[in-house]
Amino acid sequence: MTSDPYLSVKALTKYIKKKFDADPHLRDVYVKGELSNVKIHTSGHIYFTLKDSSSRLPAVMFATNARSVKFKPESGMTVLIRGDVSVYEASGQYQLYAQSMQPDGIGDYYLAFEQLKKKLLAEGFFNPSHKKQLPKYPEKIAVVTAPTGAAVRDIIITLNRRYPMAKVTIFPTLVQGEQATRSIVQSIQAANDSAFDVMIVGRGGGSIEDLWAFNEEAVARAIFDSRIPVISAVGHETDTTIADFVADLRAATPTAAAELAVPSRSELLDRVITQQSGMYRIISNILDREKTALRKLTTSMPFAYPDRLYRPFIERVERATDSLQREVFQHLNRSRERFTNLDRQLANRIPAQRIRQSQSDISQLQKRLEQSTLQSMNNNKMKLTSAIRTLDALSPLKLMERGYTIPYKDGEVVKSIHQVKAGDELKVTMQDGTVEATVVKTIPTTKGEHNNG
Repeated sequence: MTSDPYLSVKALTKYIKKKFDADPHLRDVYVKGELSNVKIHTSGHIYFTLKDSSSRLPAVMFATNARSVKFKPESGMTVLIRGDVSVYEASGQYQLYAQSMQPDGIGDYYLAFEQLKKKLLAEGFFNPSHKKQLPKYPEKIAVVTAPTGAAVRDIIITLNRRYPMAKVTIFPTLVQGEQATRSIVQSIQAANDSAFDVMIVGRGGGSIEDLWAFNEEAVARAIFDSRIPVISAVGHETDTTIADFVADLRAATPTAAAELAVPSRSELLDRVITQQSGMYRIISNILDREKTALRKLTTSMPFAYPDRLYRPFIERVERATDSLQREVFQHLNRSRERFTNLDRQLANRIPAQRIRQSQSDISQLQKRLEQSTLQSMNNNKMKLTSAIRTLDALSPLKLMERGYTIPYKDGEVVKSIHQVKAGDELKVTMQDGTVEATVVKTIPTTKGEHNNG
């Protein structure tokens, strides 16, 4: 019995993968090609195709290796890759596993620098409208740099020499190495939590690798977001970093940054002395002009003859006094005449005479009131007597005295035979009493005769 000669796809793929892995020429290969279909996964893995004019090679670079790439891989770039070739069992195809990547022809640091510069330029980070003005006379200065070294020493010496009245605070910061980016960002943010007038961010010179922390996007954004104006002072005059483009002002060296941050005390003193001299000259000229004007005034005609100056006023006072006296005399005369008239009117209106006249008027009015009251009472009495006579004449009792009666049924007066019928009980009121009666029958009244019930 022979064994089955057929292999599974999985088994064949595993066999081929072992052959690839065992080949020493595929364990460490150097490949040059053009990037195509570049996809950077959120996990940090980079998937791409490496191609030339006639062939294509699938490739992947895992996040652990991708973190060491300084630039952003993009389709169309020609790159130099070191890695190994193996088989991806799930798809059964071989691919390149990249361990390092650098651009062909230029360094990866330079490419990363240009890429970030282009990105931040598009976002407006370098726009002059975002640059903050430095204060002319800062009182508190923050310095973000390494706590030791020539850079911090040069900054402190320059600040103390030029403007010793400013208070300088050093924020000790790592400016080189893997932790430098985070340290720089934290120091910038810490300075913004306090009330500083200006901030110097920088370090001394070095290689592009040494200065690279100042080319990181996180540092650029921290400088851009700073509330405090930032002076960038990284490296020597020929060194340029992304921080220099984003900062509100770029200094060639740390010493130059300190000179830009504060005015010179000696220059300020010279300026004060110059302005003081100018003020003295201006005040002296003003005094000379005023003295000349004063001399002209004191020698002019009014001041030379002061009595002529106030003579017209004396005449006006005298005329005003005469006019006032005349007005006073006229007012007194008018008041005296009014008093005499009032006294005469008062004499004609003696209170005793008015009282007597009023008493006489009251007496007459009282008599008229009594007469009117008596007349009114008589009239009302006559009206009452007439009304009594009329009421008495219309009284039912008077009718009863003449033989008339009033029948009642259930308390109501019976006015018609139609109100009763045979058998009804009636009460008949007469002059001297009441009779209870029963209706036997009703007889309608014929024309010309009356029936009383």
